[in-house]
Amino acid sequence: MKILLDTNIIIHREASTVINQDIGQLFNWIDKLHYEKYIHPLTVDELKNHLDANTVKTIQIKLKSYNLLRTLSPIDKTVQNILSNNDKSQNDKNDTLILNELYNNRVDILITEDKNIHRKAISLNISNKVFNISNFLDNVLSAHPSLIDYKVLSIKKEYFGNINLKDEFFNTFRAQYKKFDEWFNKKSDEIAYICLYDGKIRGFLFLKVENEDEVYTDIKPIFTKKKRLKIGTFKTNLYGVKLGERYLKIIFDNAIIQKVEEIYFTIFNDSTEKKGLINLMETFGFNYFGSKSSESGKEEVYVRNFSKTFNSSNPKLTFPYISTLSKIHFVSIYPAYHTELFPDSILRTESPNDFVENKPHRNAISKVYISHSLERDINKSDILLFYMTGGYYKGVVTTLGIVESVKDNLKSETDLIRCCRGKTVLSESEIKEFWNRFAKLKPFVINFLYVYSLPKRLNLKELIENKIIASVTSMPRGIFEISKEHFEVILNLSKTDENIIVS
Repeated sequence: MKILLDTNIIIHREASTVINQDIGQLFNWIDKLHYEKYIHPLTVDELKNHLDANTVKTIQIKLKSYNLLRTLSPIDKTVQNILSNNDKSQNDKNDTLILNELYNNRVDILITEDKNIHRKAISLNISNKVFNISNFLDNVLSAHPSLIDYKVLSIKKEYFGNINLKDEFFNTFRAQYKKFDEWFNKKSDEIAYICLYDGKIRGFLFLKVENEDEVYTDIKPIFTKKKRLKIGTFKTNLYGVKLGERYLKIIFDNAIIQKVEEIYFTIFNDSTEKKGLINLMETFGFNYFGSKSSESGKEEVYVRNFSKTFNSSNPKLTFPYISTLSKIHFVSIYPAYHTELFPDSILRTESPNDFVENKPHRNAISKVYISHSLERDINKSDILLFYMTGGYYKGVVTTLGIVESVKDNLKSETDLIRCCRGKTVLSESEIKEFWNRFAKLKPFVINFLYVYSLPKRLNLKELIENKIIASVTSMPRGIFEISKEHFEVILNLSKTDENIIVS
């Protein structure tokens, strides 16, 4: 596999001071997997222009350890129409030329920390081939589960007083906040969400509900009066298991229950680890608001509007809300895959110990569903209503999702594997089996957001009694659309929280 490394990755790797703590792990995995490291000629030029003379000499010597793209592909017409015609600066043009090599399959993967390149990749529909450092590490560890073992990984609620404050996990907080230990000990009777592995803390989340009378004189511009959920302390230090998304789901679930108008957090944006967390939060609708002053220094403030709105063009920005204007699709899923994909929708007959959050597809908010269904008229922002098959009594409706995108007309099983890695229950061999199952009907992939587990499960018997399904024999397989009226009946009978629904 050929990996093209953007200029910012080379700078991270070859700089005299460590800019990104994960860069060593990135290159370790690239070498371990025997991937070929390539650089674009533009990277050589950019390094000459942006570094001092002594550093240029050093880096030029080190560049010999990379493969240089000796020939460059002509600009593709699609790239020309979508990107080149809108490029204004030289940096824009360089970004397009780098992406053109990926689009024309001269290389297999591009690794970059440049947000603009990631946005352009979405426009070209090749975002599944463009990674930042943390995304790449997540995908590598997801694809090679035999190399990691998190058999006891799970998130649980725990009192501060029962948590080991001396765990090295808290050293970064202690270095940043002078009175961290004092603050922590005062919270002894309050609850935090922690993730333990091998007796050590690997994830921590503390949430605080703030009412309208909360004082915010240290935040500029000043907050207006609203009920808010504050993300007081949030950190994870594991790759490959989507732990950050699992914690985000907990944050949003609490925000729904508490009926808050905003969610916010403050952060010192001074490390790659924190930049990665900010990127994740921005993906789910958090925006830079201002700053907070304290004796420890100035923190950045990020806010997520949590009023009842729905963004049909990007449902992540208004997650977990769903809209009654969307189409609704009934989606069948076999019992063998159901709780693997939706651990929060576990049935009373199943053991929670079998579904601890040790696999990325269990933790991820963003998941995939692979199907050979003839019904393919499915669009972004549509609602998915998952039904676990099992017959008259055991077949049950359990889970709500929102469609992010649909990938049809996939060209190869390799494309299918790339679309699904880390987000599906299926192993790589099972994905290949899906691809080869029918010669003339290739599978398609639904990227969706896991939104909600229904409090009360409706079985097939109840669906028939309420005239949602005509009979056992008429129960369609795969995917089929249901009416808004039938959907409302299911929401009412399942006692779904109306706070997630935007009318």
